[in-house]
Formats: sequence, structure tokens, C-alpha cells
Amino acid sequence: MLPILLTSFIPSVMYAQINTLFVKQGTVLDRSMGPNFDIPPACLTAFVTISMLISLVVYDRWIVPFVRRYTKNPRGISLLQRMGAGYFFHILVMVTAALCDRKRLSVARENGIDAKGEIVPLTIFILLPQFVLMGIADACVLVSQLEFFYDQAPEGMKSVGTTYFTTSLGIGNFLSSFFLSTMADITKKDGQEGWIRNNLNQSHFDYYYWFLAVLNVLNLIAFLVATKYYVYNVDPMDLKKEEMENGKEVLAGNGISRENY
Repeated sequence: MLPILLTSFIPSVMYAQINTLFVKQGTVLDRSMGPNFDIPPACLTAFVTISMLISLVVYDRWIVPFVRRYTKNPRGISLLQRMGAGYFFHILVMVTAALCDRKRLSVARENGIDAKGEIVPLTIFILLPQFVLMGIADACVLVSQLEFFYDQAPEGMKSVGTTYFTTSLGIGNFLSSFFLSTMADITKKDGQEGWIRNNLNQSHFDYYYWFLAVLNVLNLIAFLVATKYYVYNVDPMDLKKEEMENGKEVLAGNGISRENY
């Protein structure tokens, strides 16, 4: 499982952006919702949870039964396939975030806004798509990772498999800080202004998001290579299904019909 664990670090970097750069973007956008109320930028993170919960219901109630007809897999698709789908959504998240930030900078230039903390006349809800897509990705990645590392761990080492999941999230946060500081330092060399600055209206988060999108593409390729050679342990759901089928055959042999069973 170690190659699968290694390919989970970059996706974990994406979760760190929810409470950091994504929220930071919102601090310089128009947050007004009425004459006397401004929505806090961090409130948009709630849409990640809402999107995730809706996606889980849609996936379990409609997508799984539909796909199961063709794959004959009790889960609809395998855990690794679901994980890969989530990794693909991470690419879409970063592309969407880059395009949104490019729009923010474009509006700022059009209005001559470049001062630190100055509000750009653009609604904060322009960031909503990246939060919603992140929730959809969570419904694929987080659930399948936790289930995969637990199910595929050897008997007697299930707790170790669970720690793989939390380890991935922890290392992802460290990598997020490392990437951000490294890219800030590299892009400041040779007299350049740099992508990441204290003044968001002069920063280029869009370039950084494109960098993360490329990282996700490379990580997805590495993940596909790792899954190609991965051999599943016995899936408990498949084992349960086999036991039920065997039980039906025994009952049928004793004169009890499958329909009555």
C-alpha cells in the first residue's frame, strides 16, 4: 500500500488550501450581503461540507446502483477507481481556482486597485465553484482513502492502515507550507516581484494554482501506474457476497427456493 500512500500526499495538499489561500482570496472581494452584513470569508468553507454531503447521497443512492449493473461490483466502482476520480476533480479545482483568481486580478487592474487590503468590486461568491468542486472531490477521495487503507491492511494491523489516512493529511499540510514558501522564494529571485506577496492585489495566486494543477496531473499519472500493479486483498464486501451466494446454493439444494430465501 505504500505507493498508494505516497500518491495521496499531493491530494492532501489540496485540502490545506481550503482554510488558507481560498479564504485569503475572499478577504479582498466584495463580501456584502445587504446594507449591514458582510459574510466572513471563512464561511465559504461550509460549502465544502454541504457539497460533500450532497455528493455522498447522490453517489450512494443513484450512481452506485446504476454503475453496479455494468461492473457487478457491490461498490459500483472499486476504491482505487473512486480515489482516482477524486484526484481528477482536484485538477478541476485548481484550474477553476486559477481562473477565478485571474478574473479577480483583471477586475482589480481595470479599477486601478493595487493597495494592500483594498476591496475588489467582485462578489466573493465567484469563489463558490472551487469550494463546491472540492466537496465533490472529498466525497470521492476522503471516503475511499479511509476505507481503502483500513480494508487493505493485513489482519491485526487495521489501526496501522487507519494511520495511513491521517499521516497523508498531516504530511499534506507540511508540503503545502513547503511549496508555498519555496515558490515565493524562487519567484522573487533576479529582482522579480514574486507570485506570493503580502499584498494580495499584487500577488499571483493564479500562477501558484496552475503549479498545483500540474502537480496534480503528474500525481494522477503516478497513481495510475501504482494502481496498475496493485493486487487487492480479499474485499470484505466481495467475501460477504460470496458467502451469501454459497448460502443460497445450500438452501436451494435442501429444497428451499431462492425466491423464498
